[in-house]
Amino acid sequence: MSKELIGAVTYAKGFSASGVRAGIKESGEDIALIVSEVPASAAGLFTTNLIKAAPVNVSQARLPRSGGRAIVANSGNANACTGEQGMADAQKMTSLVSSLLGVDDNDVLVASTGVIGHMLPMDKIASGIEKAVNALSPDGGMSALRGIMTTDTRPKESWASVEINGVEVRIGGIAKGAGMIDPNVATMLSFITTDAAITPELLDLAIRKSADVSYNCLTVDGDTSTNDTVIILANGMSGCRMIDRENSDFEIFSKALDTVTIDLAKQIAADGEGATKIVEVEVVGARSADDCKKIAKTIANSPLVKTALYGSDPNWGRVLAAAGRAGVAFDPNSVDLLFGQIKLVESGAPVPFDQAAANKYLQGQEIIIRVKVGDGPDSARVWTCDFSYDYVKINAEYHT
Repeated sequence: MSKELIGAVTYAKGFSASGVRAGIKESGEDIALIVSEVPASAAGLFTTNLIKAAPVNVSQARLPRSGGRAIVANSGNANACTGEQGMADAQKMTSLVSSLLGVDDNDVLVASTGVIGHMLPMDKIASGIEKAVNALSPDGGMSALRGIMTTDTRPKESWASVEINGVEVRIGGIAKGAGMIDPNVATMLSFITTDAAITPELLDLAIRKSADVSYNCLTVDGDTSTNDTVIILANGMSGCRMIDRENSDFEIFSKALDTVTIDLAKQIAADGEGATKIVEVEVVGARSADDCKKIAKTIANSPLVKTALYGSDPNWGRVLAAAGRAGVAFDPNSVDLLFGQIKLVESGAPVPFDQAAANKYLQGQEIIIRVKVGDGPDSARVWTCDFSYDYVKINAEYHT
């Protein structure tokens, strides 16, 4: 996929977007708006944290649905732990958009990201939303992407196109996220648009399945946010036939959606706060895919593993120790471990390896850790990053 930025959230037919500065953050765009020309099927995924931000509660209650028209989001303020006023403010954001666009309030979804525990500056929000509506454009995808970024150091977008019964269908997505990330879902906002024709029920199934192999295989630091939100809109403007059951059309669409979400998940991992390298942990051979994922997640979340990776130290004992405390039964004498193509452990015992070569491999920006724990048929991949000094610095100073 091209590295060129295209404003992917307006890649599909019939979508416009904008990103404007309202003054919520110290600098840059902080209000994003995405609009479908016509009513769209809409679905979403949200944080599993018991403490949910107000916009999560508002949007989650409205999905899945037919007739979705817009997503409004702000950065710089999470509108989380803000009580009844926070709920009223989140609902006010959707009503402002619906009034200006002339659409039903329930057809507008809302999301927020930023510092927890602060009331939204609604005068700035209201002014920003009006500016965002006036700035809507088919070329506004990049400004919308900038409007949701916080500690991100780079924009994150992805896109794909497929043919369904001879008709081109486009999917485009954007995401933000760098820290407080361990889904389900993650401290992330991700907005995906497509011109596929698909029922809300099938769209909901597709995004849930896709998240299981992408966003739910992503961790930066093991913390699950109050604001995690993924929303997808499908407006049918490609002209493809309606996807209303789990048939070959659904499989084609789902595979393309996976391409987009996996790419976005890997981009988030690579941009983890203070990260210097992206790490893929692959576990095979456990009794189920869920068990493989549990082991991979435990390894990926281990501070000792992540700091060793930052130091390019092939300290494989930390990897096995993490695997062993994942709460999954396996035979320690069946374990193989590789860093890239370099085998360090076979059948549970160390094997001679070139220390200098392993150190050099770990100095790269893309690291793969492979762990075999048995002969089972299942596997799982999880994406994470290393822990550097900068991770502590960024999070120690985030609130101030």
